[in-house]
Amino acid sequence: MKTRHFLSLFDLSPAELGQVVRRAIELKALHRRGERYAPLSQKVLGMIFEKASTRTRISFEAGMAQLGGSSIFLAPHDTQLGRGEPIEDTARVLSGMVDIVMIRTFGHSLIERFAACATVPVINGLTDYNHPCQLLADLQTVIEQRGDLRGQTAAWIGDGNNMCNSYLEAACQFGFQLRIAVPPGYEPDGELLKRAASRAVLLRDPLAAARGADWVATDVWTSMGWEAENQRRLRDFAPYKVTTEIMAQARPDAIFLHCLPAHRGEEVSAEIIDGPQSWVWDEAENRLHAQKALIEFLLLEGKASA
Repeated sequence: MKTRHFLSLFDLSPAELGQVVRRAIELKALHRRGERYAPLSQKVLGMIFEKASTRTRISFEAGMAQLGGSSIFLAPHDTQLGRGEPIEDTARVLSGMVDIVMIRTFGHSLIERFAACATVPVINGLTDYNHPCQLLADLQTVIEQRGDLRGQTAAWIGDGNNMCNSYLEAACQFGFQLRIAVPPGYEPDGELLKRAASRAVLLRDPLAAARGADWVATDVWTSMGWEAENQRRLRDFAPYKVTTEIMAQARPDAIFLHCLPAHRGEEVSAEIIDGPQSWVWDEAENRLHAQKALIEFLLLEGKASA
């Protein structure tokens, strides 16, 4: 059987993605009831981090532990990658020692090269191109709060970054409408915009993007690796801060999401992220359960049930 990877939301069918998100909701309920479910005894997750993280590392490590498995954290200085070993060789070696691999890195081509030589499932924990695991958590949160995604409208306001790219993938796969408001020069990937043309529209006005939206999402204006542009970005993105004025354009029961970490007063005002429309803490917790469901799917082909 061919090894399944999760490098983007397009690596699973819409039905499989729906299955994973529903399973995440089930696993969350199981965890909150205090019931033990550990189908991954003796399974090992190898985690390669070239980008620092709080939520990604903790959610994957805790998730594997809750499922009965274990995990190994590898930073660049912990491996021969930091000394120039080809990524293809690392993929072949790790495939013989662990059962599944998660990589959080900069260039997307690196994870594609790794997956091409790996014989175990590879999960994209984040690249500069996309962040599919975060979208599983985001959409789990929306489903928990607002129900079926079909017919709903999301507003993405801010930078057309890796998160925005994954929102475009999600709109294609889950069938919701997406309005993107970004300043000139910060657009998401052009090919993804074309692929999502029937689902997504690119705007400049954040108020127009938020009008009637079921949920509003944003991210930091300066992602890791772009720190040299921080001052210019603060200036260019100033009109795109999610404020009470912007949220007032959305539905009265709209929710606000942010993948974190957040900079209050920059991409979002404190009264929004700390207010009653914010579900960012559930969103953060859902990384844990969405990734457990994903790991279970990739290792057990989605057949396991508690």
